[in-house]
Amino acid sequence: MLSNSADRTATASRHARAVVVCLAGGVALVQVLLSARYGYNVDELYYRLLGNRGFAWGYTDQPPLTPAVVRSSIVLFGDTVVAVRVPAALCAAAVVVLGAMITAELGGSPRARVFAALGLSTSFLVLSVGHVMVTTTLDVVAWCAVLLFVVRALVRGDDRWWVAAGAVCGIASYAKYVVLLLPVSLVVALALVGPRRMLVDRRFLAGVAVALLLGAPNLVYQVVNDFPQLRMAEALGATDGSFNRVIFLPTLLLVLGPLAAVVCVAGCVRLLRDRAVRAVGVAALVALVLTVVGGGRPDYVGGVLIGLFAAGCVALDRWSGRGRRIAPLAVAFAGTSALQVVLALPVLPERALSAVPVNNISTESVGWPELAEGVTRAYRSLPPGERHRAVVLAHNIGEAGALDRFGQDLPTVHSGHNELHSWGPPPEHADVVVAVGFTDDRLTSDFHRCDVVDHVDNGVGLDNAEQGMPITVCRGRSEPWAQSWPAYHYLSG
Repeated sequence: MLSNSADRTATASRHARAVVVCLAGGVALVQVLLSARYGYNVDELYYRLLGNRGFAWGYTDQPPLTPAVVRSSIVLFGDTVVAVRVPAALCAAAVVVLGAMITAELGGSPRARVFAALGLSTSFLVLSVGHVMVTTTLDVVAWCAVLLFVVRALVRGDDRWWVAAGAVCGIASYAKYVVLLLPVSLVVALALVGPRRMLVDRRFLAGVAVALLLGAPNLVYQVVNDFPQLRMAEALGATDGSFNRVIFLPTLLLVLGPLAAVVCVAGCVRLLRDRAVRAVGVAALVALVLTVVGGGRPDYVGGVLIGLFAAGCVALDRWSGRGRRIAPLAVAFAGTSALQVVLALPVLPERALSAVPVNNISTESVGWPELAEGVTRAYRSLPPGERHRAVVLAHNIGEAGALDRFGQDLPTVHSGHNELHSWGPPPEHADVVVAVGFTDDRLTSDFHRCDVVDHVDNGVGLDNAEQGMPITVCRGRSEPWAQSWPAYHYLSG
């Protein structure tokens, strides 16, 4: 009897692993197949632009890993939006697998692991960050890996996993500094609810040392460059912090969906009631509170949400019993999953985006070639004698990236936004500017004459951030670029 029971359990586990792998592979395949829909996201255009300049140890607004990954993928697969998004698709698949592994580590049955993989493979959070290559894409994978290793260290009593967690934190700091919120929250949680002995455990301390050692170049870059990331954080907090606090809960429900939100709450309760992993539940709450206080968005702690969902699937499996509640659960899951897929992925026609409240990832991915065409027309309309004295000026990183990717025979593009300002002003001989996106009096104060010659039109009537932006030609600089350029610099996300 025991042998038969063990065989059945082993068979169920093998089947569950196969389902998880198939779901993860399906997510990656769907992401790649849909990756060419709409176009580049604003951040992807920026990372492509940064990567084309070669590797750097850091930037004004972020660490170096994401632009480096984008550049590597372009080298391997070609300069296309599909190539940029291949790493994102693989990251989405990795999150599905890691989530199921966390569920298993918390004692989840094979069915609970399948629940976790199904939920994650159709969730807005995973699908949205797996569709575009942004810093959060890598960050979420890192958080999930660290949570898995921490749970293993606590549940198995194997302190070697602290070293693995530290290594992931150190490497992940090159993608997004917010990953450091997780170890900070864990230290606070261990101090509050234990096991406090971990704080002086030699393997735990070794994990901290490994994280600091691997992340040391990051810190050196920040010190040498007068902590640009702190200035960036201050700028984001000043512009978006209050708004993010107000919309945090509604956005959280959108990111998770109603059913997943309930599962996450159950997961938090499940963690808090288990002495072995109580610190993980407390750390999740600490991270969420610190994010709200700091004015961050829910996706900043996406890895925590995935960990809570994975834990909640253990409780969900036990609640569903031997099948009497599976049918209503399946109906609820199918309904919420369909909505999540529509909101997260580019499945709607571009012209339908104005009528459907989809995420800004989709709306910010439409119209970039048209923007470049408008600027190109404005440049080509200049008299031949002016073209060799002309430069192109973009107000933001997305416009600069789009002009670099889609512009034809344009002169060098300059911008004062974020890192691009550090690339320097236009040459002093440039006294003619073709500018896009400027709606204030910055240009009119620096030039004797400015004329709006066109407006950006994405061609589908979508009212996104670039639609209707002016394309302006300015002539007659009133002061040297070296003197006026500092005023063009601004920081924003």
